[in-house]
Amino acid sequence: MILVGLTGGIGSGKSTVSSLLADKGAVIIDGDAITRELQQPGQPLLQVIAERFGSEVLDSQGALVRQRLADIVFNDAEALKDLNKIVHPAVGKELERRLTEQRATDNVVILDIPLLAENPRKGLCGTIVVDVPEDIAVQRLVNQRGMREDDARARMANQASREKRLAIADQVIDNSGSFDELQSRVNEVWSWAQTLPHVVDDDAGGRSEV
Repeated sequence: MILVGLTGGIGSGKSTVSSLLADKGAVIIDGDAITRELQQPGQPLLQVIAERFGSEVLDSQGALVRQRLADIVFNDAEALKDLNKIVHPAVGKELERRLTEQRATDNVVILDIPLLAENPRKGLCGTIVVDVPEDIAVQRLVNQRGMREDDARARMANQASREKRLAIADQVIDNSGSFDELQSRVNEVWSWAQTLPHVVDDDAGGRSEV
C-alpha cells in the first residue's frame, strides 16, 4: 500500500478533502469515524467514558451526547487528557487492524487523523495538510455546524497550531477558496500520492519503503 497521512484543524474541510480522495479511488481510514463507531451504545468504550464523566454525557437511550462531553473536556485540560487516555488506545487498535488488511495491496490508503501533528506517525509515505485561516474555520463551524464561537475557539486551542501542522506537510491543500479550486488542488495531490513508494513488510517484521 501507499500510506498517506491526512490532517487539518477543526473547520478546515478535511472531511470534504477525504471524500474527494475517496472518489478518486483512495481507501480512507478515518480516525474520527472509528471513534464514533466505538462510542456507540453497547460498546465497552462508551461505558468507560460514562464511568469517568458521568451519566449526564448520555441521553435517555444511552447514546453519547457529544456536545455535553465537549463542554466538559474542552474547558478542562485534565478532563481532556483523561478522555484521550480512554479513547486513543481503543481507536489505535482498530486503526492498526484496518491498516493490516490493506498492507499487502496496491491501494493508496489515506490515514485521516485530526491530531497527526500532535502525535506524529512513523511509516507514512507522505503527509497532506488541509489548511485555512483560523477566522474562516471559526466562521464555518458557527455557520455550518451551529457551534458557538467560544466553543469553536476552545477546540482550536486544544489542537496543534496552524504552523505546527504546516511544518509536517509534504502537500498543503488550501481550502479557503471555491469548491472548484479545492477539487483542482485535490486532483494535483492525488496524482502526487500515486507516485509515492509503497510500504512493505520486510523479513524481520518491520517496515520499509520500495
